[in-house]
Amino acid sequence: MERFVVHPSVVFRELDGETVLLNLDSGVYFGLDAVGTRVWALLLEHGAAEPVCEQMEREYDVTREQLEHDVQRLMTELQQKGLIVAADS
Repeated sequence: MERFVVHPSVVFRELDGETVLLNLDSGVYFGLDAVGTRVWALLLEHGAAEPVCEQMEREYDVTREQLEHDVQRLMTELQQKGLIVAADS
């Protein structure tokens, strides 16, 4: 299971149920809605997609297939934007 951590140059803040992420090195700014914020919080806690999906499956009325697709898509985008990195890098 691949594990991820927040890039060291990223700061983030939750405001009214949404989260704003900023990479201070690259200037990349990214906003998360309420569901994205929940993924972010669980990713910070667990560091991997599988436990994030397991927890969200208990909280949301969504198929596991759709959940895994959506979580993976968000994590890929966060990684491409340099907001999260593989834990071993």
